[in-house]
Formats: sequence, C-alpha cells, structure tokens
Amino acid sequence: MTIGIESILVRKFKNSELQNPQPDTLAIEKPIALIYNGISHVVMMAIPKDLHYFAIGFSLTENIIQSVNDIYGIDVVDSSKGIEVQIELSSRRFSELKEKRRNLAGRTGCGICGTEQIDQVYQAIPSLPLTSQIKLTDFSATLNYLSQVQHVGKQTGCTHAAVWLDLKGQFIAGFEDIGRHVALDKLLGFRAMQLPNNANFQQGVVLVSSRASYEMVQKAANCGVEILLAVSAATSMAVDLAKQCNLTLLGFFRGDKSVIYSGEDRLI
Repeated sequence: MTIGIESILVRKFKNSELQNPQPDTLAIEKPIALIYNGISHVVMMAIPKDLHYFAIGFSLTENIIQSVNDIYGIDVVDSSKGIEVQIELSSRRFSELKEKRRNLAGRTGCGICGTEQIDQVYQAIPSLPLTSQIKLTDFSATLNYLSQVQHVGKQTGCTHAAVWLDLKGQFIAGFEDIGRHVALDKLLGFRAMQLPNNANFQQGVVLVSSRASYEMVQKAANCGVEILLAVSAATSMAVDLAKQCNLTLLGFFRGDKSVIYSGEDRLI
C-alpha cells in the first residue's frame, strides 16, 4: 500500500451511462502545523509523509534557520484533526523568529498569502555565485524522474514533484506533495540533511513539475540553489527575482527544449 492514499467507492459517468460504484483512490490531505518551541507558526495542507524533511526545508527557505544545526529536535505528533510537527529551535533563532512572526495559516496555493504587509513579501536575497554550469543535452531524459517519485500521484493524479539532479543530469533525490511549495521544501530539507553546513548546496539542479512562481524562486535562492528548471511557465515576479539574485531559471522545460528566463551564463 502506498503511503498517503486512501480508497473510496465512487460512481463514474462514462459512455452516456452512470456506472455502478467502484473503487477509487485519493491522496490523503491533512493540516500540518509547524510549531516552534511550543508556538504555532504556520498550518499547511500536505500529504502526511516526509514531514521531518518538510520541517527542515520550510525552516531554511523561510530564513527561520541558517542551517540544520539550528534545530535541536523534531517530533511528529498525530492529533485528532491533523498533525503537529514540533520543532525545537536554538534560543537565538527562536528569538529572531518572534521578531518577524507573521500570519501564514493556510498557505497552500500561494506561499506568501497571509502576510500582513506588502513589504513582507520581499526578502533581501544575496546574489548567487556562479559556480555551476550544465549542458542542457545532459538533461534530455530528466522529466522521467518526476513521475518516478510521484508514487501517490501515479494512483491519484494530484501531486507535484521536485527532484534534485547533479550537474550531469543524474537523479539524486525527489519528493512529491499536493502542494508544489511543500514538495520543494521536502526536497531542500532532505538535501540540507546531507549537507549539514550548507556546503555545496549549489552543486546541483532543482527540477519542479509546476510553474516557477515568485516563492519557488525565493525558496531555491534562499538555499543557495543556482539552477531551477520548471515544467511550466514562470511569472513576472519570479523572473525579476531570478535576475536580481543571479539564479538560472528555465521554464517550459522539456529536456530537449525550454525557455531561458535568466542566468544564461550557467548553460554550456
């Protein structure tokens, strides 16, 4: 049984007829509360798996922590209405978090929905170094990796995926979720666990099954990722941010063709 799915009986309308009830599968969606040092910070709707990686990735991409060493412990606790992920932060990071707390509950479609002021949308992201280069011809078969990690998606048709590739286009890791932001957070959290000092985070490429929105670029750049490939389009703010922080952003990526929005210097 695939983790993250449940079975139900449904009736389908096909060939002008209403068919008899038959089994169908749904992705399990639950509210996930991230709680820092006993204080609830955000509630996200997500598939209830890989939540340790999600907690670490979200904490990194939201600049709550600078490295995994800022987290002393993570406990995943089931409750009657959802799941609590209890994160113990260092006293310094928790003090900083209390200074910049914002209302983020329900961030599923747009990662910045719920911010209290327009200024909170924009983060100062340092310009990324140019340390990586890739040959796009090495990435001609990489789209297959997205479907390979979508175990829930194969049975339900409702997940996004994010995968980590090395600079030769070889698969390293991948995660899925109903939300594209959560899938990316899980991937970046996993990667951070492999690189506890955030070393060489740029030595790889992120491929996502979704559009490249402003926050997808922001999350990648906050972790030092230099190259982001998106299956769908990029938004205007995403392209502006990618140019500002010197991130290589490609959209409509199909392996053998794509649209280059920024960072052409990293492409051979």
